[in-house]
Amino acid sequence: MSRTDVARLRVVTGEPATWADGGFANPVIAGMFPDPSVCRVGGDYYLACSSFEYFPGVPIFHSRDLVHWEQIGNVLDRPSQLSMPASMPSSGGVYAPTLRHHDGRFWLITTNVGAGNLLVTADDPAGPWSEPLPLPGVPGIDPDIAWDDEGRCWCTMAGIAQVRIDPATGETLGPMRRLWSGQPGAQAPEAPHLYHLGEYWYLLIAEGGTERGHAVSIARGPAPDGPFEPCPANPILSHRGTNRPIQNTGHADLVEGPDGSWWLVFLGVRPGGGTPGWHVLGRETFLAPVTWVDGWPVVGAADLTMAAPPWPPRPFPPSPVRDDFDDDLHPRWVSVRARPPWSWSLTDRPGWLTLHAAGTSMDSPDVTFVGRRQQDRSCTVRALVDATLGRGGLAVRLDEQHHYEIEVGHDEVRVLARVGSLRPTVATAPAPAPAGPVRLRVDVVVPPAADWHPRMEPDTLRLGVESADGAFVVLAELDGRYLSTEVAGGFTGRVIGMYAAAGTVRFDWFDYEPG
Repeated sequence: MSRTDVARLRVVTGEPATWADGGFANPVIAGMFPDPSVCRVGGDYYLACSSFEYFPGVPIFHSRDLVHWEQIGNVLDRPSQLSMPASMPSSGGVYAPTLRHHDGRFWLITTNVGAGNLLVTADDPAGPWSEPLPLPGVPGIDPDIAWDDEGRCWCTMAGIAQVRIDPATGETLGPMRRLWSGQPGAQAPEAPHLYHLGEYWYLLIAEGGTERGHAVSIARGPAPDGPFEPCPANPILSHRGTNRPIQNTGHADLVEGPDGSWWLVFLGVRPGGGTPGWHVLGRETFLAPVTWVDGWPVVGAADLTMAAPPWPPRPFPPSPVRDDFDDDLHPRWVSVRARPPWSWSLTDRPGWLTLHAAGTSMDSPDVTFVGRRQQDRSCTVRALVDATLGRGGLAVRLDEQHHYEIEVGHDEVRVLARVGSLRPTVATAPAPAPAGPVRLRVDVVVPPAADWHPRMEPDTLRLGVESADGAFVVLAELDGRYLSTEVAGGFTGRVIGMYAAAGTVRFDWFDYEPG
C-alpha cells in the first residue's frame, strides 16, 4: 500500500481495532489506557500506559501491526516495585511511562506521584521487570529517556526540563536546564519525548492541558539539549475547537514501521451525550499515520476509522470476555492501590475468586476490589456471586466519591449510588435475595443518536438480578454522566468489577460482553 493509499480514509462505523476493507477503527486500545509510549524491536511493537491508583501498575501490550494489541503483563506487578498508601488520592499513583529498547534491554521510566521518578529494566517486556531504581535528582512528572551516539543518557521531563543521568545508579550528571516549552502561552507543557533522526534531534511534547485544548507540538535541534526551533506548523495534532468524535488529543509518541513508514500513538477521548459532552471510558490510545515534509512530521487525519498500515495485519485472537477463575488472574485485572495476598484467593474455593473485605464500602480507599477497565460504550457485565458469608457484588467505579453498585448480602439485593458529597444511598428498595448464589448484572446502554438533546446523558446504567434463563430484573436505572471525568474530575475512566464490603464473598465467574 502506498503512502497515498494510507491517506485515504474509508467512512464506516465500528468498534475499536477491527479490520475490514483494508482499514481499522480507532481507538486501537480502548478504555482507560492513556499516555501511550511505544517502541519497536524487529517486527514487534510494545506499548505501555499510565495506571494511576490501580495495582498492578503500567499495563504493557504487544502487537505485530500497531492495531491489534494484546496485554502481556504489567510492569510494576509486585508490592516491592509499587507502593501506594491509602492516603494517596485517586488519580494519583503512576503517571506517563516512557518505554524504550536500548543496548539489548527494555527500559521504562515513570513517575509514582509522591514517591518520585523511577527506572526499571527487563530482558522480556512481559516481565519480570527489575526492582525500581529511584531517581531522586529527577523532579516532576512525565520523564523521558534517550541515549546519544556517545552512550550518554538524557532524561527530559514535564516543564520542559532536562538533565543527564547515569541509568546504572540513578545519579544525575551535570546541571538541569530548561528546554523549549512549546507555543508561547500554552499551558502545561508535558509528555516530552526525544528522538535522534538523521541530522536532527526532535523534541515532541504535549501542551494545552489534557482537556479539550490538548495538543501535540514538536521542535528540532542539532543536539539532545538543543537549541530547539519549533515546527512552523505547530501544533501538529489537535482537535480543539472541532466537532470531531475524538477529542482531547495529545500526549503522543512516534514509531517507525518495518517498511520505513511512520506512525503516531496518542491519547484521546470519545465524549458522548449532550453539552458539554461527557467521557466515561477515560483517555484511550489512538493511532494516526505520519509523513515527513521538509524534515517535519505531518500527522494524517486522526479519525475513528482509518486506512490500514502498509503491511499485512496479523491479529491476535480476541481475549476471552469470560473469566472462570480456574487459573491465575489475567493481567487485565486491577485493584485499588494494592492487592494484599490475604485479601483474595483462587484456591480457598477452587474455580472461584474469593475476596475478603477490608474497607466497608466502595468509599473506602482500601476496599477489596478486583476489576477491569470498561472498554466499550455499551456493554453487559454479569457475575455469579455467593455472599452467604459476607456482603459484596458488582461495582462501576470512577473514584471513591463516584461509583454505583449492585450488592448482595444479609438476604437482600440492593443498588447503591455515591455521587460526590452525597453519601451512599439505596437507589431502589431492597429486593429479597434468591436462595443460593445470585447472578448480578449491570447493563451500560448508550442512547440512540436520534434522541439527542443538550442535556442528554452519555449513557444509562441498569443494575439488577438475572435469572438462570437470562431474564433481567432491573432494580435501578442511573444516569451515567455522574460517573464521568467531566463530573468527577481527575484523569481516570470507569473500572467495572467485583468487591467485598463485609466478610467473605465468592465469585464463580465474571462475564464482560460488549454491547
